[in-house]
Amino acid sequence: MPLLTTNTLVLLGLAAGISLVMMAATVVQLVTKKSGWIDTLWTFAVGAGGIAATLLPAEGANDTRRLVVGVLVAVWALRLGLHIASRTHSGEDDPRYAAIQKEHPKDWPVYLFGMLQAQALAAFVLVLAVRYAAINPAPFPALLDILGVVILVIALIGEGVADAQVKAFGKAHKGAVANTGLWKYSRHPNYFFEWLSWCGWALIALSQPFGWLALLAPIQMYILLVHVSGIPPLEKHMLATRGDKFRAYQARTNAFFPGRPKKEKL
Repeated sequence: MPLLTTNTLVLLGLAAGISLVMMAATVVQLVTKKSGWIDTLWTFAVGAGGIAATLLPAEGANDTRRLVVGVLVAVWALRLGLHIASRTHSGEDDPRYAAIQKEHPKDWPVYLFGMLQAQALAAFVLVLAVRYAAINPAPFPALLDILGVVILVIALIGEGVADAQVKAFGKAHKGAVANTGLWKYSRHPNYFFEWLSWCGWALIALSQPFGWLALLAPIQMYILLVHVSGIPPLEKHMLATRGDKFRAYQARTNAFFPGRPKKEKL
């Protein structure tokens, strides 16, 4: 009996590949001084890792499910990666990284390397979910497949719409707080739909013995987006740059899960 199964070897190879991409992202940020390329490369690393996860050997995997999962993860990565790349190329940069760099002026290269390797680990958790969704040997489509694909399609469309709305709003209302469309119901609808997409892959994976591992993806994304690297630093920046306008927006609009706006207090 081999010490390492085929699936274990595949996962180790994917982890190593993602780590190398994030090493490259470290160099790119230090050379270009633009942190947006970090998120661009991270997204494409997850996408490439996810596609590889669907194509690499797996005993008993259903080929139709592998194809569907591979196409969906490719669409996710291309849409989000190109969106971030376009935003970065146009001159916009992520204020979250700028704030972190200010806190580490002397050891920034070393700190950045460690931080991006932590991001590589987070990316691997997402690729793990895609892998277990793709290699699920159950007949396709099962009920969980249908639910998962529907959720994924809704999430992909929702995140794309949210990104397009805030981009259009920003061009038309310089210095204002986006509060129309999906942004009327959530302060971060793009984050919500990003989290929702990982719920979809987890559902597709769930019916196999180790499919529960895919649940780590939506759990991780919720913690990161809501409590760590998503909402907290971004809203700190918005409060510093938008002040009372953003405070009023906070008071009436849910942070993450979409909901009916609250009535403003008189």
